[in-house]
Amino acid sequence: MAAAMTACSGTSNGPEVSNKNSNGVAGGNEQGAEEEELVPEEGAKLVVWESKEQVDYMKKIGKAFEEKYGVPVAVEELAGGEQGARLATDGPSKLAADILTLPHDQIGQAVKAGLLLPNDAFEEETRAAMVEAAIQASTYDGVLYGYPKSVETYAMFYNKDLLPEAPETWEEVAAFAKTYNAPGQNKYAIMWEFVGYYTYPFIGSFDGYIFGKDNTDPSDMGLNGEGTVEGFEFLQSLRPILPMDAADVTYDVKTQLFQEGKLAMNIDGPWSVGAFKDDVNFGVAVLPKAPNGNPTTSFSGVKSYYVNSYTNYPVAARLFAHFASSKENQLKNYEQTGAIPAHKEAGEDPMIKNDPIISGFFEQFKHSVPMPALSEINAVWDPLRAAFMTIWDNPSADVKQTLDQTVATIKAGMQSK
Repeated sequence: MAAAMTACSGTSNGPEVSNKNSNGVAGGNEQGAEEEELVPEEGAKLVVWESKEQVDYMKKIGKAFEEKYGVPVAVEELAGGEQGARLATDGPSKLAADILTLPHDQIGQAVKAGLLLPNDAFEEETRAAMVEAAIQASTYDGVLYGYPKSVETYAMFYNKDLLPEAPETWEEVAAFAKTYNAPGQNKYAIMWEFVGYYTYPFIGSFDGYIFGKDNTDPSDMGLNGEGTVEGFEFLQSLRPILPMDAADVTYDVKTQLFQEGKLAMNIDGPWSVGAFKDDVNFGVAVLPKAPNGNPTTSFSGVKSYYVNSYTNYPVAARLFAHFASSKENQLKNYEQTGAIPAHKEAGEDPMIKNDPIISGFFEQFKHSVPMPALSEINAVWDPLRAAFMTIWDNPSADVKQTLDQTVATIKAGMQSK
């Protein structure tokens, strides 16, 4: 890995600044990057990839960065889940963005491929400023790569005009669904996407797991264990509350229905607050409790900015990632999109602590576990999604048999990589 990173960040990509020291920082002393000033490369210009819900915010940050450093920033829309794959194909050919956002579970694969530059010039400052979980999630093999921008989990949006109080249990959700669901009128009680991220509550809340040892041991697969089987059987029993095939429940479908006041409850994350705040009288609550009475366990994640190791402007790109992840800009991101800051001081700001919407996500965050950060997780998502769909769409499907086949498919996929 060190050899690959050295090759990617050598003469052509290394910091090229006047009067730079060994850290690529302007100035002649060795007191650390945070006490010195990085100077962007002459003629530098940057491209940033951002997801749809963050594009408008990022354009404002790019404009502010250009005003401060004289470096123009172009923002290109690219779905968050596609940025890592595009970096792998477009990075070496110099077609990828200079800065991108990755969820923490994707950095292992990117680092192994030599696609990311370490967060070296601002490492000490970043470690001191960000919450520890964000630092850990942005680190691979002991090296900090990310500039944390937000922490997140999902919770339950509920329309207060339809539900003055959020249901606390799945039994309450089911009871409401019986009186509210009207598919012919596009009226539904609750929706969530049938992918591993959003449907993990039916694993973790039943003492199931994906990998052993807190998702660090891929040799121990728990997806066909007793807990997961129980959770999936419970999921299967909920079919009457949402009379739709799993593949038809997409982000766009449930977002539009919630905006129109036809969907009463929408399991989604803080990134969607901006899509609802002007159209819906809503609240955010923790997910319904599991049948055993325990709080429902969700997946949580950390998103960070990363610098493409093939960038032509590694100093300017480092500066931008650091600039965009500052306390002030994380608070601006929160104001515009609802993103929960990873910056410790931003998280303590009264604007965050007193927010009745974000407080719902914070409460659910307490009952969350980080997504596995191992590269092996990439072999899990597609087979797991297929299992969710099979079990949901076919009420008579044998859960244990389905999960046994799912685990066999995942193991084969891991061995082929």
